[in-house]
Amino acid sequence: MPTLDADDARGRFAAARVARLATVSGAGQPHLVPVVFAVEHDTVLIAVDHKPKRHRDLKRLRNIAENPAVSLLVDHYDDDWDVLWWVRADGTATVTDDERVLVRAREALGARYPQHREQPPEGPAIVVEIRRWRGWSAS
Repeated sequence: MPTLDADDARGRFAAARVARLATVSGAGQPHLVPVVFAVEHDTVLIAVDHKPKRHRDLKRLRNIAENPAVSLLVDHYDDDWDVLWWVRADGTATVTDDERVLVRAREALGARYPQHREQPPEGPAIVVEIRRWRGWSAS
């Protein structure tokens, strides 16, 4: 059961199409949501997009304001368990409406997702500075 080195873990993470963002409130309540993202070396960019939401006061944004420690997880599942793998990126998140950061996030997300080219995310942006890439692969 090989552990992935940081470069392999980062590469697999960056190639994935969706991640799960785990945040924790100041009171210790966990919250997990799927997100699309872009990777710039040890930074992960996420933006609040146009998909329907109940409101714009999102729990993930409130949690990051209360507790900036986050984890992101991507994985590959297959019925052939010899090809299973996962990567977790642990880091510190900030939420910003800074236009320069939003432009950077829009460009990076637009390069990965046609939906973001057609309708760029309005923001805010979540910027996660990754301090540790961890991963495992069955083979």
